[in-house]
Amino acid sequence: MKYHLFSSSAVCRGGRKAITGNFRVILYLLCVLLVPSFTARAELTLPDAELIALGSDPVVKADVARAEALQNDAVASGQLPDPKINFGLFNVPLDSFSLTENPTTQARLGITQAFPRGSSLEYKQRRIEWQSRAQTERSTDEQRKVQREVREKYLEVYFQVRAGDIIQSSQKLFRQLVTITQAQFASGRVSQQDVLNARLELSRLKDRETRIKTTEETTRATLEQWLGRAAWEVLDPRFPQLPAVPDEKMITKSLDQHPMLKMKAAQVEASNQAIQIAREQYKPGWNVGLQYRQRFGQEPDGTDRSNMMAAMVTFDLPLFTGQRQDKRLTASQQNASAAKLDRVDTMRKLKSSLQAEYTRWQRLAEREDLYRTNLLKESAANANAALNAYQSGTTEFTTLMRARLTELNVRLEELRIRVDRAKVQARLLYLASEDKK
Repeated sequence: MKYHLFSSSAVCRGGRKAITGNFRVILYLLCVLLVPSFTARAELTLPDAELIALGSDPVVKADVARAEALQNDAVASGQLPDPKINFGLFNVPLDSFSLTENPTTQARLGITQAFPRGSSLEYKQRRIEWQSRAQTERSTDEQRKVQREVREKYLEVYFQVRAGDIIQSSQKLFRQLVTITQAQFASGRVSQQDVLNARLELSRLKDRETRIKTTEETTRATLEQWLGRAAWEVLDPRFPQLPAVPDEKMITKSLDQHPMLKMKAAQVEASNQAIQIAREQYKPGWNVGLQYRQRFGQEPDGTDRSNMMAAMVTFDLPLFTGQRQDKRLTASQQNASAAKLDRVDTMRKLKSSLQAEYTRWQRLAEREDLYRTNLLKESAANANAALNAYQSGTTEFTTLMRARLTELNVRLEELRIRVDRAKVQARLLYLASEDKK
C-alpha cells in the first residue's frame, strides 16, 4: 500500500520550479519517518492472545454445540409420542372379495395415542435439561482452562525472550572481560589462562542463549494450537499484567460457583431425575384409541347397514417388578450416589489445589521482594567491585568471573520468580470466580 503525502502533480513533476532542493530533502525525511508508522506490526499482548484463543478454540465450540443439542433434545423428550393412524379392511370373503356380500365386512379407520407411565415425560425432560446445564458449565470450565493455559504459555515465552535479552547483554560484558584480560595479559599482569577462561565463559553464554532460544520456540509451537501463526509474533516488552487475586477465604467461599462444581451439581440433579423416572415405571402406561368402522351392503329389509364406532383403552400391568423396575430403580440410585461422591471429590481437589497454589504465590512474593530490594543491587555491586579489584591486581580472575556469573544468575532468577508467580496467579484466577474476558 502506498501513502501519498502530496499529490502527484506537486511531487512528480521534476520540471516544476516550485519544489526546491531543500523541500525535496524535507519531503524525503518525512517519508522515512512516517512510512514505518503505517507498516509497523503490532506486538502481541496477553489480552490479545486470550481473545484469539477463546474465539477459535474448537473444544469450546464443540461443548457449546453439545449444550445446545441437549436443550433441543430436552424439549423433544417432554412431548407425547406421535399418535398412530390405522386403516384396514376386515372380514373380506376370499372366494369373491365382495365388500357387500358379508354383513361383517368393515373398513376401519382409527387413531391411537400412547401416554407413558406416570409423569415420566416430565422427569425425562428435566433430566436432559440438567444434562444441558452440565454441558454448558463444562463449556465455561473449558474456556477458563484455555485462558489459564494460554496465560501460562505466554508467560513462559515472555520469560525465554527476556532471558535471551539478559544473556545477550551479559555477552557484551563478557566480551569486555575478554578485552580486559587480553590487555592485562599483554602487560604481563595475568596469565594466558585468564584469557582462555574469559573466552570459555563467553562461549558457554552463547550456548546458553541457544538453549533458551530452543525452549522459546518449543513453547511457541505449543502456544500455536490456540493462537495459530500469531504465536510467533513479537511479544509486548512490558511485563504481562493479570487481574488481582482475591483473598484465599473469598476464593474458598466462591468455589461452589466454580464451573467444574456447578457441572457436577447439575449431574447430580440429572441423576435425581433418573431416580424419579425409575419410580414412575411402577405405574401403568396407557394407550387410548378411537376407531370408526364402515359397513357395506344392505340389511334383508333393504336398508343400509349402519356404521359403527369403537373406543379402546390399553394399559400395562407392572406386576412382576423384581427383575425390571426394582433393578432400574436401584441402578439409578447408585448412579446418583456416585455423582454426589464425585462432586465431593472434585471439591476436595479444588480446595487442595487452592491451598497449595496460594501458599506458593505468597512465598514467591516474598522471594520477589528479596531479589528486588537486596539481591539485584548486591550482586551488581559485587560484580563491579570484583572488576575494579581485578583491574588493580588485588583479586584473581576466577573471583571476577564468579561475581559476573552470580550477577547474571540473580537477574535470571529474579525474572524466573516474577514469571512463576504470574503463572501461579493465572492458576488462582482459574479457581476464583473471575469473569471471562
